[in-house]
Amino acid sequence: MDLSSKSKLSRLIGCQLTSLTYICLALVTMVLFLRAVLLHSFSGYGVIEWNNLDLILSHSLLLNSHDEGIRRDKYLEVPQIVWGLNNQKIAFARACLTARMLNRTLLMPSLSASLFYKEIDRLQPISFDKVFQFDKFNSLCKGFVQLGRYSDLKNQTGIYDLQKGSGRKWTVERDMEHLKQSSRGHVDEHEVIRIVGKNPFLWHDHWPVEDYARVFECLVLVDEISKEADKVVSKIRQIGKKHRSKTEMIQRDFDANTESSSTATAPYIAVHMRVEIDWMIHCKKLEQRSGVNQICSSKQEIIERVGNIVSSESPTVVYLAVADSLLNDSSILSGWKKGLLPFEKKKLGVDGIYKKHPYLIQSAIDYEVCSRADIFVGNSFSTFSSLIVLERTQKMRRMGITRSCDIDVRWPSYAYNILGESNGPQKWMTNMSGSTLQAISYGSNAITC
Repeated sequence: MDLSSKSKLSRLIGCQLTSLTYICLALVTMVLFLRAVLLHSFSGYGVIEWNNLDLILSHSLLLNSHDEGIRRDKYLEVPQIVWGLNNQKIAFARACLTARMLNRTLLMPSLSASLFYKEIDRLQPISFDKVFQFDKFNSLCKGFVQLGRYSDLKNQTGIYDLQKGSGRKWTVERDMEHLKQSSRGHVDEHEVIRIVGKNPFLWHDHWPVEDYARVFECLVLVDEISKEADKVVSKIRQIGKKHRSKTEMIQRDFDANTESSSTATAPYIAVHMRVEIDWMIHCKKLEQRSGVNQICSSKQEIIERVGNIVSSESPTVVYLAVADSLLNDSSILSGWKKGLLPFEKKKLGVDGIYKKHPYLIQSAIDYEVCSRADIFVGNSFSTFSSLIVLERTQKMRRMGITRSCDIDVRWPSYAYNILGESNGPQKWMTNMSGSTLQAISYGSNAITC
């Protein structure tokens, strides 16, 4: 074969390969588009298991990790992380992002299993990897933030103690400048920078909402806790399936052509019901200080608004995530719309699962149960509710869904403290454009759809 023929053959093969490449790219684009369209369709708020979705999200997270620049020979140490589950998650993420800014690996911090706001000496420490998967976190957040163990230290240099400032004169700008100075020069030469003083939840916030969401995505519960949540969710769906099967049997008696769906997984609604006395006192004071009257909600208001979400009378379990002080309050279980079946952990018969664990783990189980719900309803001034919606919003964004106001979506969320359409609660997706987490923590400004 002469050179001319070889050249023609080479060009022909190159064109064919180029065409094949374009075809492959087109097919991938088509699959992604169809997946987004299918997820937008919402017939009877059908169920997609989070375990299957997590496989997709994990792959997506890994593909989005480009930066390999986090140093693994320089570390940041922070004080014990304290208070409630969601305050601890925020504090942990803030510590991670501070370490990222300093281009350092965060030494695995100690969390708090108990809940004591004033008696710090009574806080029961618990290792991070007893709650969340250490290796999974580093795998999902690779290149963005990094966790290290104390056993990784070489102890070749001394520890530099970095004192966090406090008081009104210690402004956001001053705090950032302090961090920048610590990222260079003689301070940065130390193997470990140890921040002393306030716990990370009380640090100034310099990081955008999207960065927090990125860290939260990497927090995966250890199998022991996740399996406890599995038991609760399974019990909820079993009860829903049982009631739906009874309804379908009656319907089939009237219509022989009715197709049975009793073998499908029954959907459920989770409501984070904040009506306990200490919350009502807190929210009333907050309303007075802020001049906003859309913070507190009575039991009756919550029940009525949740009832206006679902038009179908197919039996649906409503899981009520409530404080233990309300477990003996029968009034939270009465007055619900026909077709809605309210259950809290005691009526559900799973309170024994919770009692085996300390406060932090109990909260983590409830958080997971609410996160997996087909519909979630919470209070936009609650940190617990806000973080659940933030994570649900991020999952939907990963699937190509960026708004929910005028369309039906899977895994919708609502704020019962704000009146929405048809006297129901306001549809709720987190406003991911916030420059700090404070932008979504308290108030209706956190809500977009």
